[in-house]
Amino acid sequence: MRLTFRALGRPFGRGRARAARAVRGAGLAACFFAACTVQAQAPAWEPTAPVELVVPAGTGGGADLMARFIADMVKKHGLMKQPLQVVNRAGQSGGEGLLLMKAERGNPHKLIITLSNLFTAPLGNALPFSWRDLTPVQMLALDEFVLWVPANSPHHTPQALFNAVRTSPPGSVKLGGTGSKQEDQIISVLLETALATRIQYVPLRGGGDVAKALAAAEVDITVNNPIEAEALWRAGKVRPLCVFDGAPLPYPAKVAGPLGWSDLPTCMSSGVPVQYLMMRGIFTTGGATPAQVAYYQGLLDRVRALPEWDALMKQGAFKQQPMTGEAFANWLDRAEHFHKVLMREAKLTPGSAGASPPAAAALASAPPRRTPAL
Repeated sequence: MRLTFRALGRPFGRGRARAARAVRGAGLAACFFAACTVQAQAPAWEPTAPVELVVPAGTGGGADLMARFIADMVKKHGLMKQPLQVVNRAGQSGGEGLLLMKAERGNPHKLIITLSNLFTAPLGNALPFSWRDLTPVQMLALDEFVLWVPANSPHHTPQALFNAVRTSPPGSVKLGGTGSKQEDQIISVLLETALATRIQYVPLRGGGDVAKALAAAEVDITVNNPIEAEALWRAGKVRPLCVFDGAPLPYPAKVAGPLGWSDLPTCMSSGVPVQYLMMRGIFTTGGATPAQVAYYQGLLDRVRALPEWDALMKQGAFKQQPMTGEAFANWLDRAEHFHKVLMREAKLTPGSAGASPPAAAALASAPPRRTPAL
């Protein structure tokens, strides 16, 4: 910066020249020390080792597909200097992955993609874990649940299927789902209550296995997320009947023949008052610094800005709801309370024998079940 000194428009004298040199020197010194201060500040944090992204579920499920999509985008677009490696830890209905993250407190090179087993796995298995053992980074979206049947099923509407379930011998209809005491089984219990019958729940390792079991007619129905069964629907091997949301999905593009996600009715409109959505979010380990959280938030913001992300959201019929900071923490508090009540009413906590239609009568008379703050 060039400094010009004048006193009421008069030229410098010798004294003024000396003063000008002193001021100039002081200014340069100030700039020098300011620069030194900036240089002495710690640089913005970034990973110095490969980052592991834990999936607390099996391969082929919604969490696994989204985690691998994020890793692929990070690599494809060079969004991070270090590699992002996806690792599945599905044991204990996802509790294995949650406890692994808890044990890694202070390690900023660990991330986990979470679903509702963030709440259900500790509640259902009495694990010494809370979401507060982790550091929330960002909620990415909410995932829908859809009622699916095999392509050769005689039931082409949700009403027809529900009537068939009601009139079938109790326990004869098999619903395949991911794990035990997780989201799929919660919806199974809610369906039992709404239909006043017993449904045989068949636990499988992950959403991919669930979709394959349905296509092979090894189970009668499933409640897979859209992204988990979209390819099989497109291939003509499974069919969706309704969505467990309060409104139809806002994605009109055709997926299979003349039908797209927006053509699905809600299960509520077909007489089953069940509504449930699931979080897709990213956490890092406990004790993470604000700079570390900010780095990963920025990374995820860059992923969500990609056209490929928009395509994924449409393909999987996600409800986009990015959230960080206090708003995310407040949402997690409400979601935790919601799942405590729901798991208790459904008798999916330790010591319970499992819900039965009479024992779960409160669920039938309660308002439609939905994740909070939508």
